[in-house]
Amino acid sequence: MKRVRCPKCDEFITFDETKYKEGQSLIFECPQCGKQFGIRIGTTKLSPKQKDETFNENEFNEKFGAIIVIENVFHYKQVIPLKLGDNVIGRYMKGSKTNTPIETNDPSIDITHCIINVSYDKKGNLKYILRDGPSYTGTFVDNEILGNKEKRVIYDGTLFTIGATSIILRTTTENDSGK
Repeated sequence: MKRVRCPKCDEFITFDETKYKEGQSLIFECPQCGKQFGIRIGTTKLSPKQKDETFNENEFNEKFGAIIVIENVFHYKQVIPLKLGDNVIGRYMKGSKTNTPIETNDPSIDITHCIINVSYDKKGNLKYILRDGPSYTGTFVDNEILGNKEKRVIYDGTLFTIGATSIILRTTTENDSGK
């Protein structure tokens, strides 16, 4: 299965590419906004469903770690790399300021829900600080809710929850921050 994104509202449309030949043109109508658009079957316009992509969360080689969004009723498992500085985490929406978006239909995740700041400590080790957005439903770390803009140092394997979605922090293998 392949998917294409509506150019108007950014909704994904999934279709079975095996029914069509390479170079064939297809017309879609977005069920969300009604926009009609066409594509030509080929490798440049199509992207695999993230659910179908294969990865091993223990083998990622991201320089600053990643967050692992656990599969739930609203979406599928995602591994999202982190960058140095503020990683603004929230629900994906076209044109938002979220630089670490989660593809989800979970209505309890804000567009800018929380932030993980990745920086170096005085010893040159990476440190990860989680801060609530502020968000409407809160950010939970180890079943404790963070206050509005409250900060918490998190480590490899820390489980935190935003809305109805659970996320695990994975730090780099070369720099595992100890508790």
